[in-house]
Amino acid sequence: MSSPVRHIYLASRSPRRREILTQIGVHFEMLLLRDAVGRDTDVDETPHPGEDPADYVLRLAEEKAETGWARLVQRKIVPAPVLAADTTVTLDGEIIGKPVDRADAAAILRRLSGREHIVHTAVAVQMDRRRESILSSTRVLFGELSADAIAHYVATGEPMDKAGAYGIQGRASMFVRHLDGSYTGVMGLPTYETAWLLNRFGLPLP
Repeated sequence: MSSPVRHIYLASRSPRRREILTQIGVHFEMLLLRDAVGRDTDVDETPHPGEDPADYVLRLAEEKAETGWARLVQRKIVPAPVLAADTTVTLDGEIIGKPVDRADAAAILRRLSGREHIVHTAVAVQMDRRRESILSSTRVLFGELSADAIAHYVATGEPMDKAGAYGIQGRASMFVRHLDGSYTGVMGLPTYETAWLLNRFGLPLP
């Protein structure tokens, strides 16, 4: 009889994902992958030509989980499920990544102003040769953003490390007129889908 799963490894540097896992009572250890800009990375996040945004985030989440598991085996660390996730913002079917600088952040926010976009977050878990994934897709409608509102928000620095140049859990919450889907999915880790997936790997969650 296999031992019950009591904790997982999180293959992500995101403080939002750490916060969400803690919120739902998941015990985890960090398993960091190389993702620094300008250096070799463990997972190439370049979209494939013509790749659907939903397929893109699922592929990246699965590759990150697989890479995390390989790192676990390589380091001979005590095995446990490896969880990875990826989030992207799409507008008119186009993937909107993280801004490269403040001017790019402002340009992205001008595009999102007064319009509905979709946030896809994929979650993947791997244990040995078994890997499963799930997708959360949420529609987000922004109100009209004035030039001053965009400038003030960009000046806070909050948009710089976030897909779509905003963090819904921060000051950008004021921009959201309507949301249809998962709030935590927009943050970067949908709680319902994550708990469902971890339950399938034997982690007891309510």
